[in-house]
Amino acid sequence: MNNSPLVSVIIPTFNRSYVIAKAINSVLNQQYKNIELIVIDDGSVDQTNELMRSDFSNIHYIKTDNNGVSAARNLGVTHANGKYIAFLDSDDEWMPKKVEKQVDFLESGNLRWVHGEERWIRNGVRVNQKKIHQKAGGDIFNRSLHLCLISPSTVMMEKKLFIESGGFDEGFIVCEDFDLWLRLLINHEIGFISDELICKYGGHEDQLSAKFKAMDEYRIMAYEKLVQMKQLGPTRLNELKKVALRKCDILIVGYTKHGHIEKADNIKMKKDWFLKNLSSDAGIE
Repeated sequence: MNNSPLVSVIIPTFNRSYVIAKAINSVLNQQYKNIELIVIDDGSVDQTNELMRSDFSNIHYIKTDNNGVSAARNLGVTHANGKYIAFLDSDDEWMPKKVEKQVDFLESGNLRWVHGEERWIRNGVRVNQKKIHQKAGGDIFNRSLHLCLISPSTVMMEKKLFIESGGFDEGFIVCEDFDLWLRLLINHEIGFISDELICKYGGHEDQLSAKFKAMDEYRIMAYEKLVQMKQLGPTRLNELKKVALRKCDILIVGYTKHGHIEKADNIKMKKDWFLKNLSSDAGIE
């Protein structure tokens, strides 16, 4: 496959020396071989550096200050030489034909990015996904407003598309993928492969989703950005308005209940902003 497109794989990691070898080996063991692997160490203080220097010395390894997963992924893309880029979280694992299937899909069609099905493992036990998490392709913008339906570890896209999108917003501590996928979905349908392409592991304490409970606050930030982009038609704006106001109300109730009055007031201001900017006479449709 020497003449096939080069795929650049980017693994961001922070203090994951206890699992990253499994992620790396799942890339090295891909049936598709025209791959470059870039590991961005986001300021780890565990044994990651020693592990990479001893066991994976031939891999492109970059150690940086702790700037967050968005900055790590963006940095990885700047070093990528591939036509396509793919991301892999350091606690996940790819199936052996993941890259091959996605390259074949992208090379044979006219879509510029693709994701796929995933196998969920939580605390060592396989769990079934709920219907609400069901993956799909095509125009999934409205569905994706409600919750993140695309896993970073399943995505492959043209490097050019990533650059055109502006990449991950480094101001997002969490939900940075949710934000990017929505921005991409405005103008680009996504492909979908129904085969399980990754094993997604959950249940460990160092996952960002376990550390940050009010993730809807960052989703609301993503909605604000979408409104400000002024690229959405009436149908999508109406759906965005419903979802944004609902999440605002949930946060207001939760913050008020737990005595976080300042946070509740901040969300009330955001709700008023949506009501003003998404009113029928706001002039943004």
